[in-house]
Amino acid sequence: MMQNRAHWTNRLAFVLAASGSAIGLGNLWKFPYIAGTNGGGAFVLVYLACIAIIGFPVLIGELFVGQQSQKNVVQSFEVLHRHRTPWRIAGWMGLVSAFLILSFYSVVGGWILDFEVRALLNQFATRSGEEIKSYLDTLFASPFRVLFWHFAFMVLTTGIVANGVKKGIERWTKILMPILSLILLGLLIYSFFLSGFNQALGFLFSWDTSQLTVDGVLEAMGHAFFTLSLGMGAMLTYGSYLDKNESLPRTALTVAVMDTVIALVSGLVIFSIVFSHGVDPQAGPELMFKTLPVLFAQIPGGTFIAIAFFLLVAFAALTSAVSLLEVVVAYWEETHNKNRTYTAIICGMAIAILGVFSALSFNVLSNVKVGGLTIFDLLDTITSQALLPLGGTLIALFFGWVLGKRAIEMVMKTGSEKTFSAVILWCNRAIAPLAILGAIGYKLITS
Repeated sequence: MMQNRAHWTNRLAFVLAASGSAIGLGNLWKFPYIAGTNGGGAFVLVYLACIAIIGFPVLIGELFVGQQSQKNVVQSFEVLHRHRTPWRIAGWMGLVSAFLILSFYSVVGGWILDFEVRALLNQFATRSGEEIKSYLDTLFASPFRVLFWHFAFMVLTTGIVANGVKKGIERWTKILMPILSLILLGLLIYSFFLSGFNQALGFLFSWDTSQLTVDGVLEAMGHAFFTLSLGMGAMLTYGSYLDKNESLPRTALTVAVMDTVIALVSGLVIFSIVFSHGVDPQAGPELMFKTLPVLFAQIPGGTFIAIAFFLLVAFAALTSAVSLLEVVVAYWEETHNKNRTYTAIICGMAIAILGVFSALSFNVLSNVKVGGLTIFDLLDTITSQALLPLGGTLIALFFGWVLGKRAIEMVMKTGSEKTFSAVILWCNRAIAPLAILGAIGYKLITS
């Protein structure tokens, strides 16, 4: 069975796929506005520190579990430990997280497709600012339109995963990721000539702690964890398609650096446009769907910028969605010995149907709330504040204590790598788990 398991063609294929998983809406949508609301540069520095001491070590641990087991997100722990090991709860958490996250992530992916079509139809250039600002509310008010784009996004995602690792995921990430990078590079060059570029540069990289609170630090920690797709089984599953002899430190570092660079460049592009038109950088989630479309209508070549921007975001969302669906499909395919196409369609349909409730929570089901949260917000809260951090903590502890020194010796093979082996080991054993659990405890106390 292991001999027939799909593998990436080469290291580049994995790096592109893993980077595609990591580079999603968290980089292009969430990072710019949480940086804006937490003071910019000071937040970025804390975020980079969290990537280094939490994200990167846990990423190595999660990739190692997948690489050495060559199994899906649940069975990996059984292969490396023992049959029905209690540690497989971490795998179940990742599996459930991927299923739930994709159900509402695809709804947001649908919004992006809707806005991309509007950009292609030149609606941002031919409508007033107030009309453009109302587009998102108009979309929310139409159950049919929200559901249509939600299912359209899931069809695209399912179509890629149904074709398998090499012919589906690898082939499309090799197409989508270079295009995504070129679009972002083009937008960066464009933003360089805007009047707000220097202000954006100073905002993102200057040192100002006056607006950085404890909540901001925790936000940086949580985002560093979420943006690398940790705790949701994606990196473990992708790691299981890696050759056992592939160097993990170098590979993981490449993915982490690409993810961080994309986040910073995206913030630079968005804030350059924002500052050039005197808009508040703390506009929050509305920044992408209300503020930027209005600004696109006011700048020369705005139609082409809008098309490129929403295409960039759509590609980023799609590559992340593919990795989430692959977690579910790989598990179901291997444990039930089913055909890949059949499995992808069934799993995709199940997730899409669950996503209906999130899609309708903005209109028909807007009054249906649990603990004051809509269905969309409830699923987001359960996954981001409970399943992901707890699952990631268990993986870190499993790698650090159960697999332990032997695992770190297998990972850190060369002289330069061995220098940091103790650091990586103890980040997984203590630093990352304590930081994550401390963040959860603080949230519970202050909420």
